[in-house]
Amino acid sequence: MNGDRAASKALLEALAAAVGAQTEVDVAVAPPYTALESAAAALDGTTIALAAQNMHHAASGAYTGEISAGMLLEVGVTAVILGHSERRQYFGETDAGVRSKAEAAVAAGLAPIVCVGETLEQREAGGTLDVVRGQVEGALKGWDAAQMATVTIAYEPVWAIGTGKTATPAQAQEVHAALRALLAELFGDEVAGATRILYGGSVKPHNAAELFGQEDIDGGLVGGASLKADAFAAIIEAAR
Repeated sequence: MNGDRAASKALLEALAAAVGAQTEVDVAVAPPYTALESAAAALDGTTIALAAQNMHHAASGAYTGEISAGMLLEVGVTAVILGHSERRQYFGETDAGVRSKAEAAVAAGLAPIVCVGETLEQREAGGTLDVVRGQVEGALKGWDAAQMATVTIAYEPVWAIGTGKTATPAQAQEVHAALRALLAELFGDEVAGATRILYGGSVKPHNAAELFGQEDIDGGLVGGASLKADAFAAIIEAAR
């Protein structure tokens, strides 16, 4: 919940100028709902895709304050973040709820970015892998390869978001490798190899290259650093 439309437009124009027309790295941004339409205009002609931060599972109806997949598509959105730790923590979102949203997103033609991750208490109790396994299974178990084709998984250790703490590359890789193995178990090796797994715990310009250099880390879900065009561009350069 950062930035009005003017600020978002200025940020995206600066980012587009910094990133240029490069096609080596897939880049998407997820501004607030109120900035989506102006963001789509600012990104027109660039290689930067537009995502939303959340959506409702229903196509329409008496769900005051909610946004449907169709409404997002109408303004040029192509992907949507689902199950972010802040949605789970502050708004009580559940694995079942994330699943219903992900199913609706895929059916509508949006690419879901499904977030999973453990709290500090869960990590200290040794429950990290059980937690992320449960979240992935809760959202995606039983899907077919066609449904999985547009899914991205984002691992975001809750204890490393906005705290200044970052999982070490080895810690992040351990969880990413476990997620890759789980995807292979649930959907087969081909789907597991093709599914992008992003790291989302305080990705910054100074740590991005080392994180992205890990075998099973395919990119980043960037938080605070995305609010500064130069920092975000440096992370994109690290990915290149």
